[in-house]
Amino acid sequence: MNLYIGREASKLWKRFCAEISTEISLLIENWKYLLGGLIFQYIHGVAAHGVHYIHRPGPILQDVGFFLLPELGQDKAYLSETLFTFIFLSFVAWSFHPFILKSKKVYTVLLWCRVLAFLVACQILRILTFYSTQLPGPNYHCREGSRLATLPPPDNAYEVLLMNFRGVLYGCGDLIFSSHMIFTLVFVRSYQKYGTQRFIKHLAWLFAVIQSLLIIASRKHYTVDVVVAWYTVNLVVFFVDKNLPELPDRTNGAALLPLSTKERDAKSRDESHKLLNGNSVDPTDRRQRTQVNGKIPEDGNAVHVNTTP
Repeated sequence: MNLYIGREASKLWKRFCAEISTEISLLIENWKYLLGGLIFQYIHGVAAHGVHYIHRPGPILQDVGFFLLPELGQDKAYLSETLFTFIFLSFVAWSFHPFILKSKKVYTVLLWCRVLAFLVACQILRILTFYSTQLPGPNYHCREGSRLATLPPPDNAYEVLLMNFRGVLYGCGDLIFSSHMIFTLVFVRSYQKYGTQRFIKHLAWLFAVIQSLLIIASRKHYTVDVVVAWYTVNLVVFFVDKNLPELPDRTNGAALLPLSTKERDAKSRDESHKLLNGNSVDPTDRRQRTQVNGKIPEDGNAVHVNTTP
């Protein structure tokens, strides 16, 4: 038993080291894309902070979602943030889950390159949208009478570029469309394509719907902000994903990992066996070939030789 455990532990350790080596190689190749995506997250934050300076509070607009969904109130507004935090951390944990699990279909570095591409494309459209028209914020700190609803003109550019935690939580004016729904839908769609558990896929879409309802019920966004996010993010992800190269699938032999000595020997024996039987090594060539008089016909049909004089 101890010998078996030691052997399996050694195999897992070798696989873990191989995975780490592969991820580092991919990181060296793709660090520019990851860095660019992360820098744009800051740019998006600065843009959201900047629009707060031109926000003007006013009467809350008529909204069907506000009419249908009861208002949670300030004491329960944390519910939407709690669910969003759970979705965010769950996706991050899944994308970095142990490399030793063979159920993992894609590489972490390549997955996040794709996710950041989706986020950047959606956030560019979001910035253009909420700077085009500023709506009076429905959130409690954005309403008339709140000292946080407006910001005094900045003294210099440094004030705009410098974001603090308070500014992120109590921003106003960046409404159409919901940033929370951008992250939620990008994460859900990514797991829908690259995840392996069907139950979790269904649960993720359910969480996305609940997240939408909680955002409206907590009055953090108008219903239009959530509705626009649903069709915009899905369309953007569809078209961006269509124009990006497909990720290599680790479970279908397209892995970038080096083969172990045992796997190389097994592969060599299999290729030798195919050659001895007159079969092509190429797995796409499934034609059966029959050797007759030292020749192998290309059409794979046996040649009958008439020996009768």
